[in-house]
Amino acid sequence: MSEYKMNTKCVQGGYQPGNGEPRQIPIIQSTTFRYETSEDMGKLFDLEASGYFYTRLQNPTNDYVAAKIAELEGGTAAMLTSSGQAANFFALFNICECGSHIVASSSIYGGTFNLISVTMAKMGIEVTFVSPDCTKEELNAAFKDNTRAVFGETIANPALTVFDIEKFAKAAHEHGVPLIVDNTFPTPINCRPIEWGADIVTHSTTKYMDGHGAAVGGAIVDSGNFDWMAHAEKFPGLCTPDDSYHGVTYAEKFGKEGAFITKCTSQLMRDFGCIQSPQNAFILNLGLESLHVRMPRHVENGQAVAEFLQGHDKVLKVNYPGLKSDPYYEVAQKYLPNGGCGVVSFELKGGKPAAEAFMKELKLAAIETHVADARTCCLNPATSTHRQMTEEQLIEAGIPAGLIRISCGLEDKEDLIADLAQALDAVK
Repeated sequence: MSEYKMNTKCVQGGYQPGNGEPRQIPIIQSTTFRYETSEDMGKLFDLEASGYFYTRLQNPTNDYVAAKIAELEGGTAAMLTSSGQAANFFALFNICECGSHIVASSSIYGGTFNLISVTMAKMGIEVTFVSPDCTKEELNAAFKDNTRAVFGETIANPALTVFDIEKFAKAAHEHGVPLIVDNTFPTPINCRPIEWGADIVTHSTTKYMDGHGAAVGGAIVDSGNFDWMAHAEKFPGLCTPDDSYHGVTYAEKFGKEGAFITKCTSQLMRDFGCIQSPQNAFILNLGLESLHVRMPRHVENGQAVAEFLQGHDKVLKVNYPGLKSDPYYEVAQKYLPNGGCGVVSFELKGGKPAAEAFMKELKLAAIETHVADARTCCLNPATSTHRQMTEEQLIEAGIPAGLIRISCGLEDKEDLIADLAQALDAVK
């Protein structure tokens, strides 16, 4: 469906039923698949034929939905995972091993920061974090001979910094490694990182793609642009025979368009089993069908709330790249001309007591750890996810005690502003 526009791809991409087949994507709720002969199944294990034999690796429902996401992002292949964290881990670990090095933006989701800096470090994979605002010289200085990937988030959660994709892509390619971009917050509706030079795109589909807080999941999309064989010495997992699959060399057999996802599926999904359930994939597809309709409303509400908060005398600071006063406004205009997302963060005067008073008075906005939902949700990190930290530790982590993160849903923006206004009135 490459010739169709984004709205049509959201509704009809990934699955085209044949004559008399179900109009909706079928849920293939089966762990296994039957074959007539051992030879037929053997071809699957040898990667000589396409098909399914065990849902831990692949499932038709998942593949239909992954194909839609690949179309939306402009990639050549995609796969679903059990969560966004699994997607980021797989995307990195697919080309990294003990002794490898990663260059990553320091402004990323805390869970991903911990994944790379702590958990993957235990696997012998080191990382150098750089500011998203680093100079070209500072960025180039972060690379090492064993660097195998660069990683960043289009819009960081919850810092809301905007990633300069072209700058990081240029540096990555000059050093012969791919750029991996987590595009969860803007979704392909508002940004397509592949068009700006990204090689691999990841998503927590739990967020806007699902959009209703119903199903946890993740996705990986390969642009099909990175030439693995041109840098074969850096990527032996893709460019030398895999003894666990009868000596197949993925980059030779499947080309740059299919090697990354094929290896990720046949090797990592086989060994780690972080598959998205077919039920969740079905729910995800329902969300994707309205993604193009929902994202403009999320942006509209986020912009309205940010502008209201910016003018309030009890608010110290507002972070939202759609505001002209935001330090990322100009880079957002380049990559996100139609807006980014509905997530806004702001700091209240009065610190933690003010935040506690504000949160207690919210009526429409629910207090949740979630973001990117059809329903507005709100969080004060200092009294929830980071409540174990002291005031000094919060400052050191860049999380002011009075910081509030609000994810604007699909409600009427006037009702959202009214709810925030009455909650702010309670702050003394």
